[in-house]
Amino acid sequence: MAAARSSGLQYAPAEGADRRTRDRVLELLGLGGATAAQLGDALGLKPAAIRRHLDALLCDGLVTGRDQPAKGRGRPAKIFSLTREGREGLGGHTYDDLAAAALRWIAAQNGDSGVTEFARAQVAQLETRCREAMTSAGEDPLARAEALAQALTAEGYAASASVIASGGQLCQHHCPVAHVAAEFPQLCEAETQVIARLVGSHVQRLATIAHGDGVCTTHIPGQLHQVTVRDN
Repeated sequence: MAAARSSGLQYAPAEGADRRTRDRVLELLGLGGATAAQLGDALGLKPAAIRRHLDALLCDGLVTGRDQPAKGRGRPAKIFSLTREGREGLGGHTYDDLAAAALRWIAAQNGDSGVTEFARAQVAQLETRCREAMTSAGEDPLARAEALAQALTAEGYAASASVIASGGQLCQHHCPVAHVAAEFPQLCEAETQVIARLVGSHVQRLATIAHGDGVCTTHIPGQLHQVTVRDN
């Protein structure tokens, strides 16, 4: 995003068909991160056309892009996702506002422990579904992380897993509760505990969409070993 702004490029406000197309791009990215090729296929647009719209959205600060790990030779494809401004621009925060109000009520009645219990209950079914989808992943935490990424993608998180020098990395390019989790980090903490249990290793959250980052990033440290993860 910074690169687009510093280049001096300026785009006139989109009108008519361009406005509708950019709205559709934002709607698709609201479902999860995607490459320009994937967006073009979904919208029936040629690569040059989709890149023009993405460049304008990058310049407006509504979209961010980052390289995803390359498969084989060639330049890595860039995956695009919404910024906080882009997500807010989609509107539809009515249910988020209701959820936040409900959690404030729980906190007032039962304190932080009540919010924590609610957060754990919310991710329990997600954990069950992901565990069932990972039955053939074996015991290696990195292999399990890759299987978990596929399971989370099926749940709408647009996740990917990669191996890095210090272990592994799980990225989630979409968070359905980001607006609420910004106020109640217990939701992120409960999800992190689920990831640790599912991959069978201690993990560390490096970034979250709820805190303004473009992607939720979870590090799976090197020297991986099977552990039992318990709730605090």
